Amino acid sequence: MNILGVSAGFHDAAVTLINCNGDILFAGHSERYSKQKNDANISLDLLNEIDMSTVDTIAYYERPLYKQLRQWYSGQGIEWNKLTTKQILKQQLGADRLHGKKIKSYNHHLCHAAAGFQTSTFDQAAVVVIDAIGEFETASIYQACYNSDGKAQYKCLWQQRYPHSIGLFYSAVTQRVGLKPLDEEYITMGMSAYGNIAACTGIMYDELVDSIEDTKFKQNLHAGIDPAFAQTASNEDVAAAGQYIAEQYINSVMLRAQELTGSKNLVYMGGVALNCLANRNLGNYFEKIWIMPCPSDAGSSLGAGAMAYGGSINWTNSYLGYNIAGDYPVNALVDNLISTGIVGVASGRAEFGPRALGNRSLLADPRGMDIKEKVNAIKRRQQFRPFAPVILEELANRYFDMPNCWDNSRYMQVVSSCRFPDLFPAIIHVDGTSRVQTVPRDGSGIRQLLEAWYARTGCPMLLNTSLNIRGEPMVNNRSDADRFEKLYDVKVYS
Repeated sequence: MNILGVSAGFHDAAVTLINCNGDILFAGHSERYSKQKNDANISLDLLNEIDMSTVDTIAYYERPLYKQLRQWYSGQGIEWNKLTTKQILKQQLGADRLHGKKIKSYNHHLCHAAAGFQTSTFDQAAVVVIDAIGEFETASIYQACYNSDGKAQYKCLWQQRYPHSIGLFYSAVTQRVGLKPLDEEYITMGMSAYGNIAACTGIMYDELVDSIEDTKFKQNLHAGIDPAFAQTASNEDVAAAGQYIAEQYINSVMLRAQELTGSKNLVYMGGVALNCLANRNLGNYFEKIWIMPCPSDAGSSLGAGAMAYGGSINWTNSYLGYNIAGDYPVNALVDNLISTGIVGVASGRAEFGPRALGNRSLLADPRGMDIKEKVNAIKRRQQFRPFAPVILEELANRYFDMPNCWDNSRYMQVVSSCRFPDLFPAIIHVDGTSRVQTVPRDGSGIRQLLEAWYARTGCPMLLNTSLNIRGEPMVNNRSDADRFEKLYDVKVYS
């Protein structure tokens, strides 16, 4: 029988189905089905992907009573209809789907940890979780290993608790610069490269920072930063200061994890692990790094399922969602890229996680001087936003100066400097960095495409960004792809 892991009720709801052998049968985001970005609730169309008759256990990604106690403590009040896991699962899945099932729930940060460690190749590791907030925890360090029965064991060595939170700090900065918190932090990260760090870092330290070493803040940033904060500073300057200070906090937690565990292996999870600019520093503390490509709350549906399973999960890749059947359209894509420079692809199983990795991607020739502007115009987004290159993994170090301990970046998890920025202007950010995706010799569709593109053009990389209509999640099915074609006049192949 199978285990269904569920993350729902806060933001970016998701489910993961794991079988008795530790194989991930399916993992998908609710938003891809409902078309409501960061949808907090499980879509019926997503549930229809799951044959509930095969499910023995339903595992939930946090402990509702503890969360309600924290909400009461923080002045948010108590939601009396969300005090138990069963109450929430009845609301999210329907009472009929619970009949005869074992119901389990686990600590929020522990689910993050399990999603990372149990999908890693490590026998033991330091596990660091940094997010906005779990039940009470906002940052955690675990020593993780497997026992003689192959069951994952987690020993918590240190935690920081609400209201001191690196994730809430970064979300508050995101709101202060005019963006949407718990959604557009990645835009704040890109914006930071345009700012002057020195312009308001001092005032940010004076008003907000208590202790970097102890991960403490002077204010409860759950409600955001005063809009009057650093009024004379530009949004870009505030973003730059926020990124810089966030990195100091993250580095401090990583140093603590290194000292407490003595491990050379790092598993890093939680929403803050998506900050690929900060991730360039991780190699200063650890020799091997694993960040599961969906490290935020949606990925904790996998984490809850992993906790219920107990052992190592068989991770192969992140293509775990809805399937658009058929062969990857390599030749059509190459021909269109050569003739137009920009093309879409929606083929195979959708990516689990926030980043398009070749199956739901808008692709372009990175060599064109005007390509970045054209792609930003197609996606109706700010012109300052950067784009990622996807490259043949064996050639990555020839073209990019990969940070220490990042010999590959298969899930766009770290930035690096391009060695030949003048040759590939479409994928170079204003600070000279690129968020690289490397593709191994895995036979995937995107690998076949890169090989064919390289053979035809001598260029080993493409610009890769998510295939989505503005304000909506990534394209999921062929109907979504057809809408994208009609709205944006870009051919999408399946």
